Amino acid sequence: MDRKMKILVVEDDLALSAGLCFELDAGGYLTVAAYTVRKAVQLLENEEFALVLLDVNLPDGNGFELCREIKNKKPQLPVIFLTANDLEEDVLNGFDLGAEDYVTKPFNMNILLDFKTLTAVRGKERLPVTPNEYKLLKVLTENAGNILPRKNLLEQLWDAGGNFIDDHTLTVTMNRLRGKIEDEAHTYIKTVRGMGYIWTGGAQ
Repeated sequence: MDRKMKILVVEDDLALSAGLCFELDAGGYLTVAAYTVRKAVQLLENEEFALVLLDVNLPDGNGFELCREIKNKKPQLPVIFLTANDLEEDVLNGFDLGAEDYVTKPFNMNILLDFKTLTAVRGKERLPVTPNEYKLLKVLTENAGNILPRKNLLEQLWDAGGNFIDDHTLTVTMNRLRGKIEDEAHTYIKTVRGMGYIWTGGAQ
């Protein structure tokens, strides 16, 4: 439990990479920087990581292709895209490839990851969650017992960042969150068809 979480930062902007690694190291994490797809693949083959932060545009390849390769070989390894590509089709492509989150540049370090609280607890198990999953979980639990319309969730979760996130992304994030915190014996989030979601806290 005392081992530091190791994060692979795949980013060819040297200044941004250095800044990210500095902030993460200061937060108690171990970072390894890769500036190319080739270097990232080599590191992934030889070392174990808890998270990959991945740019889309890299000198020798494409972050989407690297994400596909990572998910094929290590499907449990979380990937978060950090990119200037903010087109909706790129965002959806990232999620469809299995990425846990898609953060567009420029971003605030606190928006990227709130490292001190970015976990959910199920029983005695601590579960790593992505920033959007965490924000979603926080909004749901703070409004326990109340139906939250999808429109309200979208406004509360992402308007502050100025990024447009559509219904598809909300559905993907909700499904991933459910997959992490729920099992056959515990259902915390109920879908109210045509309206939204409600946090039941496990009550049926």
